[in-house]
Amino acid sequence: MQTLKEQWFGNVRADILSGIVVALALIPEAIAFSIIAGVDPMVGLYASFCIATIIAFVGGRPAMISAATGAMALVMTGLVKEHGLQYLLAATILTGLLQLLFGVLGIAKLMRFIPNAVMIGFVNALAILIFMAQVPHFIKEGPWTYAFIVMTLLIVYVVPRFFKAIPAPLMAIIILTIATFTTGIDLKTIGDLGNIERALPTFLIPNVPMTWETLLIILPYSLALSIVGLLESLLTAQIVDDMTSTKSDKNREARGQGMANIVNGFFGGMAGCAMIGQSVINVKSGGRGRLSTLVAGIFLMFLIIVLGDLVVDIPMPVLVGIMIMVCIGTFDWNSFRYIVTAPRADAFVMIATVLIVVYTDNLAIGVLIGVILSALFFVAKVSKVSIQQVGTNYVIEGPLFFASTKSFLQAFEQIEASSITIDFSSSHLWDESAVGALVKVVSHLESQQVNVSITGLNPASQTLFEQLNAGIQTN
Repeated sequence: MQTLKEQWFGNVRADILSGIVVALALIPEAIAFSIIAGVDPMVGLYASFCIATIIAFVGGRPAMISAATGAMALVMTGLVKEHGLQYLLAATILTGLLQLLFGVLGIAKLMRFIPNAVMIGFVNALAILIFMAQVPHFIKEGPWTYAFIVMTLLIVYVVPRFFKAIPAPLMAIIILTIATFTTGIDLKTIGDLGNIERALPTFLIPNVPMTWETLLIILPYSLALSIVGLLESLLTAQIVDDMTSTKSDKNREARGQGMANIVNGFFGGMAGCAMIGQSVINVKSGGRGRLSTLVAGIFLMFLIIVLGDLVVDIPMPVLVGIMIMVCIGTFDWNSFRYIVTAPRADAFVMIATVLIVVYTDNLAIGVLIGVILSALFFVAKVSKVSIQQVGTNYVIEGPLFFASTKSFLQAFEQIEASSITIDFSSSHLWDESAVGALVKVVSHLESQQVNVSITGLNPASQTLFEQLNAGIQTN
């Protein structure tokens, strides 16, 4: 684990430059997500500034970018439509409180229940969603739009082979923006997405009634936002961990996301979380420390307040090209091989996760269903218990639990011997259903005058058995 000094000042030059690139990429994203949520573009921009700045200090993953996100915007559309912005700000504060509570309770432990197949599906679906979000910015926009996208991709992929002092995405933005000014080519710009006010966010208390009715209105949305936000943040943290070969404190990240959203709500921002697209841009541009996240937040407001007139003229095709680079870098291209080589169940879960996320446009639903499918396939796989008979000795092989008790019961329906031994040395009793099945077998055989001896129970199985059925003797 890096020291605090290393997290902040171990990569100063690259962190500053990468933070600048991220800030430029945040503007169109924040505006687009504001439009999705049904709020003014400044709500998303203020959220991106507040969250990125605060999470730099309190987050658990250096170099990860948090701001307003599409996944969160989709959740809040109903609240904004029915009750307005002030209720959204109140919901954002409550979302932060819930995330802070989840972090204190150690929600990161739940990450171990997300299978690798679901992780791959999540990453691939996110790459597809990021690309799909760019399509409206270039489809039917004319040949110059496509030309600038191609030129952007050439710069970000070719230039780093010869020159690495300045991040290639930043070079693409500067060079191609100057090119549009000097040539007069008519291209769609950031300013076409929405009005940008050159003003800092101000402290405010959401103008909503402090009543139980208000709480009942915002609580379902806040709960959904907190879960979606933490899920995306923790999965993004894991991806950045893998990209940088470093570790992060995911419980601290959860607490940090909560604190960031609490402050964010009091400054007029919509709820947000970690952004895999911008995080990938940051890492690929050389960002490794907390300074890169802080610079992204601060430079975002600098761009809006000081350079607002220039920022609105940045060509959208350039930023689209950079986001396409993110899609290419985010997508796990080895997953095509994974589909062929992995067990069919795992391949199915991965594909299902991708399809569900893309269809619903909701990362949380896709991941949740992916986890449930993985659990069902796992249960089906391990529920196969076999009974090997050697004379009057019956050796149980495989775990005995609620899903495998049926075949266990069927094996002892007809026993002709007067005395048998049931050997559990190659098995394990996992739950009450397993104990209940064993008791049922013993009772059934003893009613038929068959003497039953139970042997080979490991200590855990023995303890569970004795707790539930002290009347049956085992060896």
